[in-house]
Amino acid sequence: GVVQRGWGGLAAAGDDMLTIGEVPHSALFPRMAAVVHHAGAGTTAAGLRAGVPAVPLPVQFDEGFWAERLIRLGVAPCAVPLRRLTAESLAAALVRATRHPVHRERAEALGVRIRAEDGVAPVLAAVEGLAGAV
Repeated sequence: GVVQRGWGGLAAAGDDMLTIGEVPHSALFPRMAAVVHHAGAGTTAAGLRAGVPAVPLPVQFDEGFWAERLIRLGVAPCAVPLRRLTAESLAAALVRATRHPVHRERAEALGVRIRAEDGVAPVLAAVEGLAGAV
């Protein structure tokens, strides 16, 4: 597994784990079998764009909403709230995320759709429309 150190200074323990520093999610996530993350809006979007299953660990604010959304979309088997996080609960969620093909299939399909979107064109057209109205 790969642990991104982040602002929390996380570190991996074990011969089968690697701790890394700052790496863009767009470079890292597509190479993962699944992404375990806090379920913030930006990280959730990056995981969906990458097309990989998720294991959300919501902590606060809107993270519970995004974790539930990942489950409803079928890309996450469950959420593991931080207050219930144990090695066993995380391992069980990772096994479900990586061994049940439905999560990979849904994640890949959503990733294709998201990467195909042109989010800039409609915004540009709206701005140009507003500029023309002035």
